[in-house]
Amino acid sequence: MNNQEYAKKVIDELTHTLTKIDTEDAEKFVELVDEANEVFCAGAGRSGFQIKGFAMRLMHMGKASYVVGETCTPNIKEDGLLVVCSGSGETKSLVNHATKAKEVGAKVALITINPESTIAKMADVVVEISAPSPKSAKQGDVVSIQPMGSLFEQSEGIFMDISIMMLMERKGLDSDTMFGRHANME
Repeated sequence: MNNQEYAKKVIDELTHTLTKIDTEDAEKFVELVDEANEVFCAGAGRSGFQIKGFAMRLMHMGKASYVVGETCTPNIKEDGLLVVCSGSGETKSLVNHATKAKEVGAKVALITINPESTIAKMADVVVEISAPSPKSAKQGDVVSIQPMGSLFEQSEGIFMDISIMMLMERKGLDSDTMFGRHANME
């Protein structure tokens, strides 16, 4: 296949996964983010890279947001929200973060492939992305041509960008306003 043929297949996969996300779960996710005093973002591996982009966009909106594990991240409090991106929902460090958040009375939002996971059972909202890896696909699932968990990682990143657009609409924000909070170190 050439690059354009691969692009069409990848876009078809993304269209499939993104249009299967439950609208009510997406709305509840956006509502929890909107209502939280502070948003703490956690993920491992490539999901960790995606969630850092979400934390940055929240900051551009004027929302206090942190990446769990960074040296300047404070403790989560009961009015905080922990957003976890985890395909399996079973990554030990992320289970520990979710457990701590619940212990202090904070809310937990999970973006995952596995709505039956340990973190899902603790979460206030679970956004399921139907993007199993080729290894974990069940009968009837779309089997991605992409390696490993790429489809999930791309889908979660795009879903979080869509969530930012939904938040912008709620708040009456536009890109110009957000650019005012963009780093400018010149």
